[in-house]
Amino acid sequence: MSLVSLSSFAETHGQEKAARLLGVTQGALSKAIRIGRTIYVVHLPNGSYAARELRSFPSRPQKTA
Repeated sequence: MSLVSLSSFAETHGQEKAARLLGVTQGALSKAIRIGRTIYVVHLPNGSYAARELRSFPSRPQKTA
């Protein structure tokens, strides 16, 4: 099981097919790539694909007093 960046996955399969394989719209996939979200795709043993986003914790900047 290997991780592939979302942009590489989309380049390999084309955005429309990649979006369909992940269960999202092509527009959502395009926007995630355009704004630089850190998303990786994994090919699961059952033949499907799953995407996971890496984010720092906490993901929102802390407010200062």
